[in-house]
Amino acid sequence: MAQLTVFTPTYNRSHTIWRTYESLCRQTSMDFQWLVIDDGSSDDTSSLVSSWIKPDQLNDHNPQAFDGYCESGFKIRYIWKKNGGLHTGYNTAYANIDTELCVCIDSDDWMPDDAVEKILECWRQRGGERYAGIMGLDYDTEGKPLGGFFPDGLTEVYFLDMYINNIHRADTKEVMRTDLMKRVAPQVGFEGEKNFNPVYMLLQVCDDYPLLVLNENLCTVEYQQDDSMSRGIYRQYLNSPRSFAKLRLLEMRLKRNTFKNRFRSAVHYVSSCIIAKDGNWFSQTSNKLLVLAAAPFGLALSMLIKHKAR
Repeated sequence: MAQLTVFTPTYNRSHTIWRTYESLCRQTSMDFQWLVIDDGSSDDTSSLVSSWIKPDQLNDHNPQAFDGYCESGFKIRYIWKKNGGLHTGYNTAYANIDTELCVCIDSDDWMPDDAVEKILECWRQRGGERYAGIMGLDYDTEGKPLGGFFPDGLTEVYFLDMYINNIHRADTKEVMRTDLMKRVAPQVGFEGEKNFNPVYMLLQVCDDYPLLVLNENLCTVEYQQDDSMSRGIYRQYLNSPRSFAKLRLLEMRLKRNTFKNRFRSAVHYVSSCIIAKDGNWFSQTSNKLLVLAAAPFGLALSMLIKHKAR
């Protein structure tokens, strides 16, 4: 059995997911499988993915669920689900992954040729039960690391420390232990809200376990001009306020935090509750004094968000 699952949530990205697939075909290590979670696509994603599997290796050729081996030798698993947003794709992935490690590569991104080899080598040499997984770098399409490289000599780090201690302020690529992610999954959202960031699960795991630092490119990122979570943040605040409020509640409870970051989270929490018209905003938090102090700033932020989202 493979040691790593590369999983790809996708929605109507048949025009880009082929690059993800081709990058996996070029890997110097084939000790992985690829799990595609189709979040209700209406394009030809299903037929495209099935075309990559050798005909004599294609199992259960139902357009909504099938698996088999491609010409390059790694296993492809495809699951179609009703559209529900990115976090529901992660939920489906974690429910179906059976390898020790997993990493999400979006359907508009791709891996450098030696990424799988470097991930597995790092884990075999340095990994263990005291770590949540590995943190590597995202690169842009010009071949530069987003936010630069990690500091020299940094070998392990807690996820939140990267942000609150200003160690690295750009997107990174996390390779996670599957057993730990299964402990916190599924991520329960709210009906009609599709912009609930799956970092919610990552934060829970990485509050207790550090990540090994791998100062290498694990993914090339190309941001799409559409409704991906990297864009239209103000619109997302308006479309999924209860989800953002739940995320801020978690952030305020994290052990590895600072007062400054807790206060920032409290401001955003109040703002999201105002947008959601949630009258229970004060009673449902255990950080009542902090939230009360943040309330005027939260009101101002909610007004700013509504203005920016016009």
